[in-house]
Amino acid sequence: MDKNRDIQEFIEKIDSLLKRVSKLELENTKLQRDVVELKAENTELKARLNSNSKNSSKPPSSDGYKRKPAFSKKKKGKQGGQKGHKGRTLHQVENPDKIIKCSPDKCSCGHEFTKDQLELSETRQLFDLPQPKLEVTEYQIHKAICPLCGELHTGVSPKNINAPTQYGNGVKAYAVLLNVHFKLPFKKVQLLFGDLFGYSINESTVYSASQQCYEKLEKSEDIIKTKVAEGDVTHADETGLWVENKLHWLHTATSLLYTYLFVHAKRGGEALESDKSVLHKFSGWLVHDCWSSYFKFKGLKHAICGAHILRELEGLIENDNSKWAKKFKAFLMSIYKMPFEERVKRQQIIESKYNHICNAGEKSEPPPIKMPGKRGRYKRTKGRNLVERLIREQHAILAFAFNKDVPFTNNLAERDIRPAKVKQKISNGFRTFTGAEIYARIESFVSTSRKHNRNIFSELCNTFEGNNFITEMTS
Repeated sequence: MDKNRDIQEFIEKIDSLLKRVSKLELENTKLQRDVVELKAENTELKARLNSNSKNSSKPPSSDGYKRKPAFSKKKKGKQGGQKGHKGRTLHQVENPDKIIKCSPDKCSCGHEFTKDQLELSETRQLFDLPQPKLEVTEYQIHKAICPLCGELHTGVSPKNINAPTQYGNGVKAYAVLLNVHFKLPFKKVQLLFGDLFGYSINESTVYSASQQCYEKLEKSEDIIKTKVAEGDVTHADETGLWVENKLHWLHTATSLLYTYLFVHAKRGGEALESDKSVLHKFSGWLVHDCWSSYFKFKGLKHAICGAHILRELEGLIENDNSKWAKKFKAFLMSIYKMPFEERVKRQQIIESKYNHICNAGEKSEPPPIKMPGKRGRYKRTKGRNLVERLIREQHAILAFAFNKDVPFTNNLAERDIRPAKVKQKISNGFRTFTGAEIYARIESFVSTSRKHNRNIFSELCNTFEGNNFITEMTS
């Protein structure tokens, strides 16, 4: 009996130990998952702390005082204008506005020089601003009674002169230029007009001038949209914009000669497939930053911005000391510096090396993990996300290498969209959606005008007159 009892107690102890081991194994598995999750979170937080404009998508303005100067003190080179730099030196003009003659009075012996004895020795020209003033034109409307039949006749002023006092198109164009393109708030425009011209233009007048310009540019915007859609290469980007205290998005589709901007409440497919967008009409190369919504358009060819890829690789190098990222960065830069003809000849070698580095990166990056209690996609590190994207979008990433018209970066779209960030920093956003639309259309026209080397002020004046260089090209 004692032996049976001992055996029974031993079995019970074994069962207890097995249950405890099983419990500890479950706890250990949970702890391991927690460690993996905490490591991933720690890595992500470290990456956020170490991120800047050179290793992430953060703008340069976020670098603060830690930002390195554009020109390093250690860098030695020739001072002054570099070879190939286009100077902006003043040159004398043939017909100056004013001529002041500087003649000698008389000789030390007392002889006074006559005009016949003077000859031109040299000329020096001063370029300066005269005191600005508004030119006031008065239209005197006369009337007369016919002495034969007694009918009253009254003179007619130009159609656009319909009030006792009003501002002309030059003032309107200047106010729109200051407010939209040079980002001056309404109050600042008013103060500047008072300081320069002695007339403090009303804030409501500045807004109504922008509204009139917006309406008159409707046809120009349609032409710009058509030109962008018909191009061979178009750049696309988007950025957040505060409108009516809500986050909206400013979208751009831009080419070397045309800029199109529009505002939408959404960032993704709903905006890009709307009537405002031109992407559904486009069939050429679309350069973008790999935003997934762009890949929904199957009727065009995709090219991914190399600068974005380089920044992500730099982040992996700095934060994780990633060897494959270092190799891929050097590989991508070597292709960029390689002459186009050589790239085409070595296409198979380039693609083979691309696949080799990506395969090494896929093996070195930790596999996706399923977070306990969380639904959705498996958790991936930044490195895993990047290497999977490089494999999936190889053709779009290497588009610049084998297509001469496709640039390496999406800088063109970023440059066209950057002024909106300056506008937002000054004004904190737009109070109305209409105001945001006015800004987008006028800024599109101004950017397009600059790309055509047109005088912006003159083109805005022409717009108020009813025609500009864009509408003239198609008329």
